[in-house]
Amino acid sequence: MRTFDGVAELARSLGHIGESPWRRLTQSEVTAFAEATGDRQWIHVDPDRAATGPFGRAIGHGYYLLALLPVLMAEVFAIDGVGAVVNTGVDHLRFHRPVPVGARLRISVALTEAELRRRGVAEVAFEVGLEVEDVADPAMTATIRQMVRPPMMRP
Repeated sequence: MRTFDGVAELARSLGHIGESPWRRLTQSEVTAFAEATGDRQWIHVDPDRAATGPFGRAIGHGYYLLALLPVLMAEVFAIDGVGAVVNTGVDHLRFHRPVPVGARLRISVALTEAELRRRGVAEVAFEVGLEVEDVADPAMTATIRQMVRPPMMRP
């Protein structure tokens, strides 16, 4: 994991940051996401039926994979001396291929934009690719936009 010494150091660090550790996509987490969102489509939650379907087994929800990005990004890098990180949007989100339950996945992160604003706030953009082990191209890509704030100054 890479650690930045504050918002300013992050903003000066355009380019590849790193990859998260590999993690396995489990049926229990896919099922929990289905229950939380009401998206109980059989290709996600019925492994027996999914085995006869178009993907040959159950697959993770695309939006579940998107929801994993904050925790996976926290495994790639940390920023010391931060007051808050606020997600401001996702650009260019694409689901290129399904991610089967049981597959190992990780993300690759690059800082592509960083602009320091007033009071030490940085507006940043990260290009993220979700990789599946032993698959050449990413299963999902997105530009994640955030506002990174330094700690609040007290008078």
